[in-house]
Amino acid sequence: MNSKFPAAMAAVTLLAVATLSGCGGQSAKTTVSADCKPKHEFKTMSKGTLTVVSFDIPPFSKVQGNDLTGVDGDIVKAIAQMECLTVSVKAAGAAAVIPTAQAGRADLAAGDWYRTAERAKVLDLSDPLYLDDMALVSKQGVSAVPDLKSKGLTVGTVEGYLWVADLKNYLGGKLKTYPSGVNCYQDLQAGRVDVCVDAYGAAVYSTKGRDLKVEKAKPFDKVAASVEAAQSTFPMPKGHEDMLKAVNEDIAALRSNGELAKILTKNGLEASAAEVGKPRLIG
Repeated sequence: MNSKFPAAMAAVTLLAVATLSGCGGQSAKTTVSADCKPKHEFKTMSKGTLTVVSFDIPPFSKVQGNDLTGVDGDIVKAIAQMECLTVSVKAAGAAAVIPTAQAGRADLAAGDWYRTAERAKVLDLSDPLYLDDMALVSKQGVSAVPDLKSKGLTVGTVEGYLWVADLKNYLGGKLKTYPSGVNCYQDLQAGRVDVCVDAYGAAVYSTKGRDLKVEKAKPFDKVAASVEAAQSTFPMPKGHEDMLKAVNEDIAALRSNGELAKILTKNGLEASAAEVGKPRLIG
């Protein structure tokens, strides 16, 4: 869920990269046939390999041994297949992912990263992959942000998410922040908070089997993230134009042939999230 950490986290590049788990990378479950012909020609960190840095934010990405699963993992594998590449996965803490990509220690970052103006200053951002809405999770069902304030509800979310600053300004002391969504949902079930604010896809995944209601937040001008769904992306190191162009064209192909929508539904999300509109930046 920490995919919403601002690009300012990149300032701690050296320290954050030091927290990497498995810095050498692990080969994902991909193979390349001897007669494979890539759709494009571009250089990667290691010849014949697409190196991806990611962390666990199901259903978008989960590092499982030698494999990267979830929506982003499936998209990465599809791109690698088109480009005759094997995939090497670097597992990192959420705060280390963007600095790792920025430092050129991975070809791209995966894990529901939003296209933001601040992030675009330090990284190249692929064209949008899918949409991700702000969601309100509660026992009773809440969809309007103003209801959080008017009903005096205690609200929880994850520190660093896109909407935290706006919610702090609007709710003041009624907002609690957590290091992960797991902590927020534990408090929600225990009655210590009334609502958890989360990314819609992650909320749907995290609440399976629980008596909780997930509602997309209705647009509210004092919380920018509620007004328009965020577009997720693959952040890449600056200056790799050939690779960026290839990845963008591969994403377009996956969208046009319906494979992207299939990947979303396979992972429990709505196929309509693949209809992203024109690329835009938040902030």
